[in-house]
Amino acid sequence: MSLASALSTAQSIFNNSGTQASVVSKNIANAQNPDYVRRSALVVTGGNGAMIGEIARAGNSPLMRQTIESTSIAVGQRTLLNGVSEIKSLMGGNNNEFSPAVLIANFRTNLDAFSAKANDSGIGIAVISGARDLATALNTASDKLQLIRKDADDQIKQNVNDLNSLLAKFEVANNRVKNASATGADANDALDERDALVKKISEIVGVTSYTRGDNNDMVLYTTDGVTLFEAVPRKVTFEATIGYDASTVGNGVYIDGVLLKAGDGASTTAKGSLQAHLQLRDKIAPTFQNQLDEIARGLITAFAETGPTGTLTPKTGLFTFRDTSGVQQSDVPPVGTIVPGLASRILVNPVVVPPGGSPDKLRDGGINGGPYVVNTGGSSYGALLDKYNENLSNPMAFDSRTEISDAPNLISLTADSMGWLEQIRSTATSSDETKTALLTRTLEVFSSTTGVSLDEELSLLLDIEQSYKAGTKLLSTIDEMMEALLAMAS
Repeated sequence: MSLASALSTAQSIFNNSGTQASVVSKNIANAQNPDYVRRSALVVTGGNGAMIGEIARAGNSPLMRQTIESTSIAVGQRTLLNGVSEIKSLMGGNNNEFSPAVLIANFRTNLDAFSAKANDSGIGIAVISGARDLATALNTASDKLQLIRKDADDQIKQNVNDLNSLLAKFEVANNRVKNASATGADANDALDERDALVKKISEIVGVTSYTRGDNNDMVLYTTDGVTLFEAVPRKVTFEATIGYDASTVGNGVYIDGVLLKAGDGASTTAKGSLQAHLQLRDKIAPTFQNQLDEIARGLITAFAETGPTGTLTPKTGLFTFRDTSGVQQSDVPPVGTIVPGLASRILVNPVVVPPGGSPDKLRDGGINGGPYVVNTGGSSYGALLDKYNENLSNPMAFDSRTEISDAPNLISLTADSMGWLEQIRSTATSSDETKTALLTRTLEVFSSTTGVSLDEELSLLLDIEQSYKAGTKLLSTIDEMMEALLAMAS
């Protein structure tokens, strides 16, 4: 080997070691960065010996696609579970102490006691108090349920804003990738940034990606096939609703002019938080509201006054309601038909509420005047109270929009309503555990394949150090030989 050749080899060693050390250092510095993909300095043989051919990025497209999909699925399920859990909390703690089922059971206990001791005014007052607790619980649950829908609507608006912002950033990152790829520059940092943005987008809406051409241009679609990005971002639009009541229908989300579907089922089909919020706002919360409204209608019907012969026009009795303008009503709602928001407007008739009213009117009838008086036999008669109690378990028809319309009576409806909500929560919980486990496993595999292993990088750094030492030794030998030649020449 000539001195010139040896000197060239030493220079190549130093150049390669420097580049490799720089790459390894960058890997180590980003070991905790989940959006960083490991780099490798690939050494190839050239005309002047070994040289760095390229800085390769340890990307894995199939795993990246699986990570994106798993993220969308897990985020959608967790978003739905959080919403359902919030609805469930309206019913109280583990004992569901604020649920209509529990409150009606307590109310019936007092009603039985009042029937047995119909002359005990103290028990009568307890009955009215229990009825007011029941009406207040329905009012509160209904009002808070609409606040949950409003919060979901606000979250949808925020998601849409975030999605448009991410798509704008994606355009910048995608252009950086294309420019670097077209000019032969290092595109790895831009690729990391672009992939990180795709992951964030997948948390909001299900997304699939396609890379085309020699310049690594990427196109994004929703999982339903709607274009999210192709050369430029597609517009995502949504008009928020100022306030919600039971009759309010929320606005839809449009991607490139196409309506985004809401998720479906307790193990939701929602991919990303957007579809889950839509499902919560437009499906689960309204269905539970329908159930509360039908429970309210059932209570009003069960305690309606029909007079001593049962033939007079039914009028609201113990339980009545206000219309949307706040005026108290006396007509009983139609059979088997939801009155939107009735649960938020049900109340106990002031005629029976002490001190201005008297519980005796519940026992005797006559809340709607003399013709509706039933008990004229004295304060010890509880037959009318027994009739009201029986009405709670007598056959009653319910609207199919409750999704539990096959309930035979009001007592069954209240129990089925809690069962319906608990079933959704339970299924959503187990699905969340499964989908989260899948995401965790996918992220582990993706990280082990594309992420940085400190042990491997430190080991490689030692190898680079040895290579550098070999270069310095070679250079030292060349220096000694040059000195010997100069000494011989002199």
